[in-house]
Amino acid sequence: MRKVLEHCPNCGGELEITRLNCKSCETVILARYEPCPFCKLSPESTRFVQAFVKTRGNLKEMERDLGQSYWTLRAKLNEVIQELGFQVEPVHEEEELAALRRQILDQLERGEIDPAEAAEQLNQLKRQAR
Repeated sequence: MRKVLEHCPNCGGELEITRLNCKSCETVILARYEPCPFCKLSPESTRFVQAFVKTRGNLKEMERDLGQSYWTLRAKLNEVIQELGFQVEPVHEEEELAALRRQILDQLERGEIDPAEAAEQLNQLKRQAR
């Protein structure tokens, strides 16, 4: 699917949407519209958001699907948050690690992962924290 152009291909200036056409009855609407915030995302960020939604925001599952580390995915999520115009709150690494440990133990409790996989993920967290 092609995205709406955001910048003029001639001068690089910002574009605005001013005309909409109905495919059925050919009604034409002339007005000024801004593209939605998601339309402004880069193709890479759009793919990331699609994967994020597909995995219900589970970065650990994205890690398995995409073969990227948790920290790489977390950094990309922060980039997307900023690209959408939101402020990224600084997170203390210790709090982040505690949250990840809780997530792993919750997955174990729900039976989503076995004890061996939980132990491996917890060990991996230890190694990443160093």
